Amino acid sequence: MEPQNITHASEFLLLGFSDDPEFQPLLFGMFLSMYLVTMIGNMVIILVISSDNHLHTPMYFFLSNLSLADVVFTSTTVPKMLNDIQTHHKIISDVNCLIQLSFFILFGCMDSLLLTAMAYDRYVAICHPLHYPVTMSSRLCGLLVLLSFFISFLDSQLHCLMVSQLKFCTDVEIPSFFCDPTQLFILACSDSSTSTILLYCIGAFFGGVPVSWIMFSYTRIVSSILRVPSSGGKYKAFSTCGSHLSAICLFYGTSLGVYFSSVLSPSLRSGAVASVTYTIFTPMLNPFIYSLRNRDIKRALQRLLSKTICF
Repeated sequence: MEPQNITHASEFLLLGFSDDPEFQPLLFGMFLSMYLVTMIGNMVIILVISSDNHLHTPMYFFLSNLSLADVVFTSTTVPKMLNDIQTHHKIISDVNCLIQLSFFILFGCMDSLLLTAMAYDRYVAICHPLHYPVTMSSRLCGLLVLLSFFISFLDSQLHCLMVSQLKFCTDVEIPSFFCDPTQLFILACSDSSTSTILLYCIGAFFGGVPVSWIMFSYTRIVSSILRVPSSGGKYKAFSTCGSHLSAICLFYGTSLGVYFSSVLSPSLRSGAVASVTYTIFTPMLNPFIYSLRNRDIKRALQRLLSKTICF
């Protein structure tokens, strides 16, 4: 590649899923429906928790923040994708690309850290129940959320800093529906091997530490539950962790799947399809996981609907 053909690209072309005109209405309708379900489901969770005094506990405080993070996380990519499908204009400027990337990493990392905070909450509740009211104070819960935000902000700024240093050839085509950082490093014309290694190290750190803590927490939780003498007590303890475990498996399972697919086939559009699982499916399913498996949420929702109907 000649040096004069390398420049700071001012815009990128998002290839998305398909250029076939026949599939565009189907894609638009499908992703619009999923986006609306995600928004409504998570906003209902936030409304139910904030309006019911019985749910003003650490676990539901973290859940409401998780739902809020999911709302913003999904909104960083899906509205742009819907607009691209509708207008057939798939161009994104370099500035908007960095902004999208920043919010995407910020709230994606925050999802991970909030799930970690929820794992710590369950660990204290089951392994140290007598100390739970003192340990999980409102001050500590607020501090954990703020800490999650600042760590996620640091992660997003590191990604943006590395991406802003890349140089691209003209007519850059990203085989995805958003500014995927892994794809940007692959498409860079300048030597990005060192930055790519650094990118994966940062991802391993910001992803590995939360996963390690979650595994440690649940190892101790399972050990404590197995020491409970009655089967009813064991079932009750496991049921309090069921929704959170389901959300963890869904989030990290899909994220790791996308990570390995990008490593094995980084240039294929199949990566865009795989990205849908954690950018849209996971935030969409989280409200159903926590509402269908959680009696407190269902009762609070019933009380809210009763008040609304009576009003």
